[in-house]
Amino acid sequence: MDKSIISGLLLIAAGAFSAGSFAMPFGKITGWKWESYWLIYSIGAYLIFPLTACMVFAPDFFSIYKEVPSGILLRVFLLGAVYGIGNLSFGLSLRYLGISLGYALSLGLMLAIGTLIPPLLDGRLKIMIESSGGSLLLAGVLVACAGIALSGWAGFLKDKIISDTEKQKSITEFHFLKGSLAALLVGITGSAMSLGFEEGLPVAEYAAKSGVDALFTTMPVMLLLLSGTLVTTLIYCIYLGVRNRSLKDYTKSSSSSILAFNYLFALLAGVLWFSQFILFGMGKSKMGPFTFTSWGILMGLTIVFATLWGLYRKEWKGAQLKIYILMVISLLIIIASSFMIGISGSI
Repeated sequence: MDKSIISGLLLIAAGAFSAGSFAMPFGKITGWKWESYWLIYSIGAYLIFPLTACMVFAPDFFSIYKEVPSGILLRVFLLGAVYGIGNLSFGLSLRYLGISLGYALSLGLMLAIGTLIPPLLDGRLKIMIESSGGSLLLAGVLVACAGIALSGWAGFLKDKIISDTEKQKSITEFHFLKGSLAALLVGITGSAMSLGFEEGLPVAEYAAKSGVDALFTTMPVMLLLLSGTLVTTLIYCIYLGVRNRSLKDYTKSSSSSILAFNYLFALLAGVLWFSQFILFGMGKSKMGPFTFTSWGILMGLTIVFATLWGLYRKEWKGAQLKIYILMVISLLIIIASSFMIGISGSI
């Protein structure tokens, strides 16, 4: 395998660790409704940190936008808005299912759909299928789906065995049906992120021509994409804030230190979430012409790291040994599928 592909895989794996860890700071927030901390997290993840990254790594990003046809910019922005629906649903799936099961069900569909749809639309999938790499790509996606299904089944069995009281020790609002429906919506809409990256390739190409380092040419794409995500998120979170009378969370708390830490932990989650895309963009730049394989790797390994965090948070405490075995096997299958998807573009 090409050394560039190996370094790309390692960078994407680092991004997956960041993505699988981003929800951990939410557990330190006290007294805020879900929509309150999700909005602060979103402002950091979708605006402050992407804008900062562009100013550091691609300071002439406005000039880059001027060189790209407006239709491309609009499509990327709108795909970001659609992804916002998926990301809100993802937040709800974590709220109701916990980190390990929420990630497994939500990102599983995003992995399959997000890996295949972009190259299907632009013709690269047909080209790849005509080579040996195409068969490996499709096999990798099928193997990933098998691993996700097994992970979901392990979660379902856990839900049947563990009492509601025990579940709510680690997941205060556990609700399997609500969480599963949210995860389904994530899979349907969340893959717009992958398509947005592919649609934004002309932006990245102009960034490269303007002198931006190849490792950071996706920064202007991310800022544009996540701007659309922020619009969707603002609308929904403010709506919930009005309905639930939780807008006061932003200014009132039992103490000023708790209020400050709530902001800090919500923004820390935003840093972790956005960091995945800096690392993902760097790794993607090393994956050759079949960049869409990067998405499947990111999604698959993120599920693995999130499941490990779920174990750390004792979300599986009380489950039988056979359920743990099923969960471990599902992780090994997902890791294997990510490797298969990753090398498929180099065959």
